[in-house]
Amino acid sequence: MVKKSIQKWLETIVIKHNFCPFAKKEQLRDSIRYYVNDSSNTKETLHNLMDEFIFLDRQLEIETTLFILPQGFEDFDDFLDLVEIANALLEEQHYLGIYQLASFHPDYCFHGSDNKDPANYTNRSPYPILHLIRESALEQAIASHPDPEGIPERNIAYARELGLETLQAELELTKFHLD
Repeated sequence: MVKKSIQKWLETIVIKHNFCPFAKKEQLRDSIRYYVNDSSNTKETLHNLMDEFIFLDRQLEIETTLFILPQGFEDFDDFLDLVEIANALLEEQHYLGIYQLASFHPDYCFHGSDNKDPANYTNRSPYPILHLIRESALEQAIASHPDPEGIPERNIAYARELGLETLQAELELTKFHLD
């Protein structure tokens, strides 16, 4: 159910609204891995994350992993602590420049933003997620995009145009997808 929920979110929010203009191509190529972390313990989660970097090292046909955290990181501040430690691990294990982490959370709130700002929904997901991205693939995607620097501003404006109620309802529909 967790994986299906994230797949539904990717399709009906991220791709539908083009919040990530690179996601559809990878979805069509079937190069997105969905890894559901079964631990709520930070140390075990970081070990599993390290294993996922190693998995990606060996599986070059996989461009990106959505490392899903269905338990233990529901609190946004605890999740941000995990993101900080995960980024330090990335550097410590010499993966900086090879992989990059992006983050998504049900309560995502950009620094300095109001919790009810629709722009936060560009990074809200049904469950906490660490998005592991290959730097080389990201560089290629950015090089082929006409305005990569404008993506965040476009997303913010578009999310605000869609409005809080629409985005809340769409995200809620992804949480209980049982197909």
